[in-house]
Amino acid sequence: MSQHSSLRIDPTQQGHRNVLKRHERVQRLIDLERWKDRQSAFGLPKVKSLKIKVKKVKAEKAEGQMPQAAAPPGAAPAPAPPAAAEKKKQVPPPKK
Repeated sequence: MSQHSSLRIDPTQQGHRNVLKRHERVQRLIDLERWKDRQSAFGLPKVKSLKIKVKKVKAEKAEGQMPQAAAPPGAAPAPAPPAAAEKKKQVPPPKK
């Protein structure tokens, strides 16, 4: 018998959980070296569960452009891209 698609758990769409199960909290306490041997599993201390986001590097910088700080000495500074200058000119002034 097959399982209905709405009952399946997709690990890619599983969100971050703030509340951990008891065995997950014990494992986290062991990792943090806060778990004492023969300690009761009831009344456990609170454990933070943080979700870490990684920022993606823009494609322009990843293509191999060197930042000005890392440019070799004596090299001429790179001119600003013209598209950025045009965008600044097109922005209308704020309404009062």
